[in-house]
Amino acid sequence: MNDVALSVLDLVPVRTGQTSAEAIRASLSLAEIADRLGYRRYWFAEHHNMPAVASTTPPVLIAAAATRTSSIRLGSGGVMLPNHAPLIVAEQFAALAAIAPGRIDLGLGRAPGSDPVITQLLRGSGVTSDVEQFPRHVQDIAALVSNEGATVRFTSGGEYTVRATPAATDAPEVWLLGSSDYSAQLAASHGLPYVFANHFSGEGLERALDLYRTNYQPSEEHPTPRTFLTVNAVASPSVEEAEARALPQLRMMSRLRLNKPLIALETVEEALAAESDAATDQVVQAARSRWFVGTGESVAAEVREFASRWGVDEVMLSPVAGAHESDPADSATGRAQTLELVAAAL
Repeated sequence: MNDVALSVLDLVPVRTGQTSAEAIRASLSLAEIADRLGYRRYWFAEHHNMPAVASTTPPVLIAAAATRTSSIRLGSGGVMLPNHAPLIVAEQFAALAAIAPGRIDLGLGRAPGSDPVITQLLRGSGVTSDVEQFPRHVQDIAALVSNEGATVRFTSGGEYTVRATPAATDAPEVWLLGSSDYSAQLAASHGLPYVFANHFSGEGLERALDLYRTNYQPSEEHPTPRTFLTVNAVASPSVEEAEARALPQLRMMSRLRLNKPLIALETVEEALAAESDAATDQVVQAARSRWFVGTGESVAAEVREFASRWGVDEVMLSPVAGAHESDPADSATGRAQTLELVAAAL
């Protein structure tokens, strides 16, 4: 992997007949594999109340992965900040930085990561953050996780210092995530690293990167713009097997786009046997055209071309290979194969 660094984005998929415990064990084993193969970082997403996604709380998953890895960076892709009080996020990631010094990334997004009902439930539990306050809360978190902490100034003239942890020797690296112009411009104005969520929405990538790079304001920690991109990928020994393993996630994407009831991720066999319709086929074909699906060699070639085209030296794979019914429930057979084959070809 000397020409393009590889990283991993994990949503902790839950398939038919699989428990959350089994899905999490499978993802933790995948983090170990990524660490062994030399991947640069492993990030967990935040989504809520989705039958096919067990990645609801990135800090907990990061802590578990930290005990089973030694060198790979671990992070959130990302924490959806409007769902959480900034101080709590800062405390969680300051603790993670103490557990795994030099290995923690804090990716922050401003989307809720779920539907309005879940958003209300989260905010009903005491969360006061909102989208409008996102820029200030990003700054607050960066200050809170530092050794100096953040200073609260009272109108009476007094001051009060707040630290996320008593004596920090390391801090998480803060990244801004997004799929729109807003996050690109905010990251540029604050001198922060930026990731465009290409795996979810490939629309607007060129404009977002141009806005980020053109308007970048150097910071002490990051004197130059820094970015990488995410892609959905499936690699198998044969193209036919790769296409079959891609189908469950493609069909899940169609359910999301068409507002159909969400279910646990289908197995390959279920996806191949399922009835389809014109609307589903259209969404599946459109999504498939943006995914990297094939052998290890062909996917690696697409990764190289993609990185060169957009001027990045790192690509984060979301390994979306589905499972056969015969695959063990507590292992990520197809996803592990994707990581292994692409790493070997690069």
